[in-house]
This record gives sequence, structure tokens and C-alpha cells, in this order.
Amino acid sequence: MAGVKQVKAGWYNAFRPWTLHGAIIPVLIGGVIAYGDGSREWVLFAMALAGGILLQSAANLLNTYGDFKTGLDTEENHTRSPELVSGKLRPKSVLMAGLGCLGITALLGLYMVWQTGWGIVIFGIAGIAGAGLYTIGISYKYMGLGQLSVMVMMGFLMPLGTYYLMTGDVTWQVFLVSIPNALMITAVLGGNELRDFESDTAAGVKTQSSRLGYDNAMRLYLIMNTLPFIIVPILIVLEYLPVWCLLALLALWQWRHTYINARGAGEDPHKGFMLVPLAFKQNWVFGLLLVIGYLCGLLTA
Repeated sequence: MAGVKQVKAGWYNAFRPWTLHGAIIPVLIGGVIAYGDGSREWVLFAMALAGGILLQSAANLLNTYGDFKTGLDTEENHTRSPELVSGKLRPKSVLMAGLGCLGITALLGLYMVWQTGWGIVIFGIAGIAGAGLYTIGISYKYMGLGQLSVMVMMGFLMPLGTYYLMTGDVTWQVFLVSIPNALMITAVLGGNELRDFESDTAAGVKTQSSRLGYDNAMRLYLIMNTLPFIIVPILIVLEYLPVWCLLALLALWQWRHTYINARGAGEDPHKGFMLVPLAFKQNWVFGLLLVIGYLCGLLTA
């Protein structure tokens, strides 16, 4: 991709730890609400966090493997995931690492079942299937279902699963409080699809963005990055969030950078590349401030 500096190939880039907002923030949301409802199951919370991180890591690794095996990542288009096209890592090694993350998650799930019962299996199976089948097996990414899956699996099922693991129950509050963060997580993948729009289209990959067209996909990206700042005050008025969660609106500073960058992304390759890092930075800031605000509300109640 012209105008974009190539990343350093290796295991660090293959695991993409900067993407862990997609696992950590949802688990924190479910955990802090469970804490507010009286749960002190810290071991189970830690296991939910570990499981989420492993699932996100598996998705990253298997995506690298799947995109390479389908020919989507080539020598002409390898600025983001150069590990396999450059020969730095072997395809089988990346595949086995991804499957290993899923296997460890399954082992953690067995302990969770022992502690809480079979109800948690529903969340576990959904998580493993979502991470494992993204670009291998049924490869639902290529069916245009990536953004929907991220919203459901990471945006909603992770916080709901964490809350269930810690309390043995689910509540509408967890679902509603998860909506702003679910939108932001999905926006990150939307930015990814916009960044790769030309190469995906050339390869015949039917992502949601390619189905919508670039301009409509960009509008959706901006909407998903903006709506959370409107939804949080509404949830505060409805008393699903404490007023302290207005802290999350401080992330409007990061949103401003995201918005300005997006307006020029169609013509500037560097701005197109930055659609993803700016979106996940915004999600990190917004999500952590939301959780801190919720915790402050509990401690000052």
C-alpha cells in the first residue's frame, strides 16, 4: 500500500496485542456490573479475561493464516500482515498457534463449567466458533458477516458471558450498557474493511463494506464511532449508568482525531491506514473511562 510504512513481521505483529481492546473492555464491562451486583468471583473474572484474550489472539492468528491461504495477502499487499507472504513465519506454525489458543480457551471453559454449570457452555461455544471460523472453515468473513459477528460475539456475548460467569445470571442492564462499546468495537473492523477496500474488492472478497460501497461504509464507520457518545447520556438518564460515566465523553478528544482522519481517508493512503489504529485507540479510551466511571459510581453511592 503506497504511502504506508510496512510493519515488522514476526510473532508480535501476528498476535496484534493492540487489538485486545476487543476482549478486555467487554470483559471489564461485564465484570464491573457483576461487582456492583455483589459478585466477588475474582478467579472467574480473571479466567474470563484470559479466555477473551485467547479468543482475540486466536482470531488474529487464524485471520492471518486464512487471508494467506485464500490468496488475499500477497507480496503486493502485505504491509499489515507480512508474516506469511514474507516467509518470516510458516503457515502451519501460525495455524497451530491459533488452534492452540482455542484449545487453551476450551480447557479454561471446562473449569468454568465445573464452577458455574453448563449454562456457560453456550457462551464458550459461540466464542470459539466466532474466533475459529472467521477465515477458516466456513470463513464467514468472506460472506460479509464479520462486522455482525464482532458486534454480537465481542460487543454483547463477552460482557454477558462474564456477568453470567460471575453471577450465574444475565440482565438487560449488561446488554444495554454494552451497546456503546459494541458499536465502537465494530467500527474498528469497519475501518479495517475500509482500509482494505480496494484489495478486498480486487480479490472478490465480499465484506460488508464492499457490499455497501465505500461511501456508505464510511458513513457507517462514522456513525458507529459517534453514536456511543449519544447513548451514554441516555443510559445515565434512564439510570442504567451512574452519572460518573460521563467521564467516557472525555474520549470525544480522540473521536475528533478519528473523524478528521476519516474525512480524508478516501484520497490519502496514510489516512486510510489510520482508520483502524485511531478507532481502536478511541475504543480503549472510551471503554476504560466508562468502566472507571461505573466503578466511581459504585464507590460513591
